[in-house]
Parts: sequence; structure tokens; C-alpha cells
Amino acid sequence: MASVRYVAIGDSFTEGVGDELPDGHVRGWADLVAQGWADASGEPIDYANLAIRGKLVWPIVEQQLEPALALKPTHLSFNGGGNDMLRPRTSISRVVEAFDHVLRRCDEEGVGLIVLAGANPSGQLPLSRLIQRRGDLLSDAVASRLRGRDDVATAFNWYDRELSTPPYWSEDRLHMNSRGHHRVAARVLTALGMEPPTDWWSLPPLPAGAPRGVAYYRDHVGPWVRRRLTGTSSGDGRAAKFGEWTPIVPSVG
Repeated sequence: MASVRYVAIGDSFTEGVGDELPDGHVRGWADLVAQGWADASGEPIDYANLAIRGKLVWPIVEQQLEPALALKPTHLSFNGGGNDMLRPRTSISRVVEAFDHVLRRCDEEGVGLIVLAGANPSGQLPLSRLIQRRGDLLSDAVASRLRGRDDVATAFNWYDRELSTPPYWSEDRLHMNSRGHHRVAARVLTALGMEPPTDWWSLPPLPAGAPRGVAYYRDHVGPWVRRRLTGTSSGDGRAAKFGEWTPIVPSVG
């Protein structure tokens, strides 16, 4: 068994939605962190990713945390609350309680915790002021809870103004593109005391082509509204992409 066993839990942010590979699979920052970790250490690590898109924060905790801890990881990353912020009746304090619970369970199990705040999409979304305010409150509250916990690695992407600009986001304006996921991965590796590839902080911009006006609402906002009205989720029926340990070996060269 590898000396580093890293498991990620969360929603689409951690699953990697927006960073689609040519074969249709999603990659994302957590996959990049796993590879970067192996490269930096020069040794294979074990990696699992239980994140499922569309999940609210407490379903993440209730459905993913204990299975993740059952894998006996050395490190666990957690982010949640992004989908909660899009709901009309969201209790920020209840979301923060989920972070408290994950911290307590990782302390009990002796697992190193990595906490992330999601990136800020609010400037390009409908209801931008509401999302901005909720995101500010959530990020500030989590940062306050973790003050003095130097043993917890933190990557607070919400405060990164460059990351909030359109060149880091996919066509739906809600999920980061490959450029955004690489920037988040660079921040996580830095928080873990490793040196990420310098270009991960700002890869060349991707070709523009996002739908605008009516086309954007038809292609992206409309389907989201229909899921809310029907009580369905983009993650319904999906399984974790790496539900068991997957060995990640250092890159050659």
C-alpha cells in the first residue's frame, strides 16, 4: 500500500465537471492534484474520488464521508455548498456545520484534511449578487472555523479574483474549464507544501465560443430549472469515477 492515500469527496467541482477529456471522461483539479503529488514525491500514491455532481453539502457528507474514511486514507479533501448556494432557502450555518462534521471525523480517524472553498462564478451568472453574498458568508465562516488549525491544508479559491473571470470557466458559466481546474490544483499542491508546475497557475486561454443571450438560457439555465422543478439532479444514477484506490505513478520525464 502506498504511503500516501488520498481520497476526494464533494460535488461537480471535485468530480471535475468542465474539464472534459477527448474520450468524454472528466478530469478536474483532484485528479491533477493526485498526479502532481506523485510527481512531486517521486513515488506512487493511491487515489480515490467519490465526488458526484449535483450533490448538496449534507448528502455529500452522509453518502461519501464514511465510505471515504473506510478506505483508510492518509488525506481527505472536502468541498461542498456550491449547489446549496443556488437554492432559494439556504442556511449558511447549516452548510458550515457540514464542514465542522468532516473536520471532527477526520480528527477522530487521524486523517489529514484538505478543505477547499469553491471558485466564484457569480459575476457571470443570473442572481449574481445573491450568489456573491452567500459565497462570501460561507467562505468567511469556514475560514474562521479553521483559524489556528495549521494542520488543515486550505485552498480558498473563492477569494481568487483572476479565477473568477470568464477565461477560466466552461460554457455553462457554472463549472470551471481545464484552465480553471489547473489553477485550483496548483493552489492545493502549494497548500500541501509542494511546487506545482508554474504554468498550471495560468494556462493559455481556451478558444472562446460560449453561447450568449437566449442560447445560453436555452442550453444551460433551462435544463437546470427543469431539474429543480422535477426534483432531479445531474448526478442521479451516477457512480463515483474512482470508488476504490487507483494507483497514480509519477510521470516519466
